[in-house]
Order: sequence, then structure tokens, then C-alpha cells
Amino acid sequence: MPPPPHKFCGQCGAPLKRRVPSGEDREREVCPVCNFVHYRNPIPVVGCVAEHEGRILLCRRAIDPRLGYWTVPAGFMELNETLGEAALRETREEACAEVRLGELFSIVDLPRGGQVHFFFRGELLDGKCAAGPESLEVGLFAPGEIPFEEIAFQSGIIALRRYLDAESKGLSLDAVPLRPPN
Repeated sequence: MPPPPHKFCGQCGAPLKRRVPSGEDREREVCPVCNFVHYRNPIPVVGCVAEHEGRILLCRRAIDPRLGYWTVPAGFMELNETLGEAALRETREEACAEVRLGELFSIVDLPRGGQVHFFFRGELLDGKCAAGPESLEVGLFAPGEIPFEEIAFQSGIIALRRYLDAESKGLSLDAVPLRPPN
């Protein structure tokens, strides 16, 4: 779910109204006092599919949403960091692991959640990993051992499948549909 709408203007504190600003084609949250337009844009989430000796690093989530499910190390990008820096930080935070970052290989749009997920390839430098504060446990899984039915998020499943697809070359762009298929 995307974050809830703003209620008050961040510039002057007045209650916001929804309307189509001049020159725009959709409703926005606009301050009727100072006319400041409050844009709501997708939030970037960045992750790393890290490998060591043919095994993939996964973390079991210690936080909601999807507490207890497995995921690749990933999280919200912070201000003043690059996509690559975010992937390295999230891997360090969630799996206490150092990786050599490879190329960006998967981008997944999540329009219903108001997010865009970016996934990098990575090489676990020394094979060492441990549960960070947001993880119950971590593990290295051979491709056939990955518990796809216990992966926390659809974007993670997409990224893992893209990573494991030997035929897939270069960057892929996918989207999680607004409505589940019938």
C-alpha cells in the first residue's frame, strides 16, 4: 500500500485539498493558502541477490510486513546515497555481509504499493553472514533449495527467478500487476 495522503501543507500548515493544478492532468494534494503542490512519487527499494560458491544469500524477516518469510537483502533507499550504496548498506544491515556489487539486473514496478524495486547482482566476499537486527536468521541456498513458497514479496520472487535464469542477459523490467490474474 502506498503511504497515506498528506493532510497538512508542509510549507504553511494549512489543510490540503485535492484538485488538478493548472497545467497538470491529475489530482494532487494542493495547499489552498500558499498553492504549494505536494507530489507523491514512488519510493525506491534496493536489494542485492548475493551469491557465494553457487549459493544465494537469503534472510528470514524479523519485522513486519511478512514477518518470518524469506527475502533477499533489500530495503528503502536513503537520501544522499546511490542505488549501489543502498544495496550494499541493506546487505550489511540485514545479513552482516560484505559483497562486491555487480550489475543492476532487475527493476520491478509495484504501482499499487507506490514503489519501484531495483536489484543488483552481488558476490559475497568471504562467505560470512549473520542475522542483523531485521533478520531472524540468514542462510545460503543452492538454487534448488530456495523456498519460493516462503519468499516474502513478489518482487523478490521475480528477482530470484531472473537471477537464476541462465538465458536472461542484461537488465529486465517487470511489473507486479495492479490486480492478481484471474
